[in-house]
Amino acid sequence: MFCPALAHKRIEKREPEEEGQDGEAPGMRRLDMNPLVIKSSQFIKSAPAARHLLRDGRLQIAFAGRSNVGKSSLINALLGRKNLARTSSTPGRTREINYYLVNESFYFVDLPGYGYAKVSRSISRSWRPLVEAYVRGNASLRLVIVILDARRLPGPHDFELIHWLQACGAPFLPVLTKRDKLSPSAFRGQEPKVRAALGIPDQTPLAVFSARTREGRDAVLAAIAERLALTAE
Repeated sequence: MFCPALAHKRIEKREPEEEGQDGEAPGMRRLDMNPLVIKSSQFIKSAPAARHLLRDGRLQIAFAGRSNVGKSSLINALLGRKNLARTSSTPGRTREINYYLVNESFYFVDLPGYGYAKVSRSISRSWRPLVEAYVRGNASLRLVIVILDARRLPGPHDFELIHWLQACGAPFLPVLTKRDKLSPSAFRGQEPKVRAALGIPDQTPLAVFSARTREGRDAVLAAIAERLALTAE
């Protein structure tokens, strides 16, 4: 999808954090702080090309992931809305970058989904320059939430995206969605496999989320609040 030369570059290891209190997983400690309070949200615009990207000084939180991975469900759940972020009737066909103004102060930015097998190569190639134009040199970008299906190991497009974000110096947070589709025992076995596949150590934050139960919503909002340097009420 993005930079083929980076496809085999392993994710850099980060320095371990101190273990949290009461035996909590050290990598999750910072995700359990006060969540951001969402007061308002509205769709602002779609950007079909680089010249339409918003550069108005407001901070931005971007969401990226494969088509059908639950990106719209996560955005709607975080905002407390049902259908603000809409799923395309044909997965993989959404080619615009969508902006949602949150609390009249910052944006949630929905990047086009990738990796859908039925999308033509010409359409898939058109995503690359748009997403690269969005990320590169974007001083307002504070976090890219990389959405992964908890039931499956990351695929080549997921690897490529994360490696490319790291090469660009863009901060990112992996979020495993569809947590409710796995039993507790199955998830306990799956999480370390995902970490190993991505080269993410235990000390690196990784969030989980379920659109059905809302598990993980506050943890993701807390991570967003930290990156925005906002004080949760």
